[in-house]
Amino acid sequence: RRRPKVSKNKQDVETQRMTHIAVERNRRKQMNEHLAVLCSLMLESYAERGDRASIVGGAIEYVKELEHLVHSLQAQKLLLPQKTEGMRSGCNDPPSASILNTEIVATPFMEFFSDPQFPTSQAGNMYTLKSDGGLGDIEAILIASHANLRILSKKNPRQLWKLVSGFRPLGLCILHLNVTSLVPLVLYSICAKMEEGRQLTTA
Repeated sequence: RRRPKVSKNKQDVETQRMTHIAVERNRRKQMNEHLAVLCSLMLESYAERGDRASIVGGAIEYVKELEHLVHSLQAQKLLLPQKTEGMRSGCNDPPSASILNTEIVATPFMEFFSDPQFPTSQAGNMYTLKSDGGLGDIEAILIASHANLRILSKKNPRQLWKLVSGFRPLGLCILHLNVTSLVPLVLYSICAKMEEGRQLTTA
């Protein structure tokens, strides 16, 4: 009477094994399809080796480069009307000289923050900025051991050096750093990784 039960258990085990193999094959197939899509969206130089790790790493690098390009294009787009106006008026000064007033700043950066802290008001292509001299906008997103930060502030001497040097005491290693400057503001986009044994929380 026990033999049929043993045979049934073997069949169940074999069925589970085949199901597991089928699920794993389907998962690998989907993964390969996703990786193929990533490769088709970016330049070959970002994934030269073709293995999974290099493709994912290259995709992250590619997105960071695109983000920096978007920041730069937004800044150029906003400055274009001012350049045109300067040419029409026959002004020989650089276009940026007319926007050095910190109370009226042309900045396309606010849309990159979910809750901007710089008080601003928009009139056409111009933004009115009223800052009390603080650090400015700082937005941080923590995902596992990685931290994505965007920092918008007034440009100051040696600011970048101070910013980078301040990460080490916090146990953060900078993986990517993009800097976009639009006088008198500067936007820092940083991707950092926490060291083992460190823990950070959002305020």
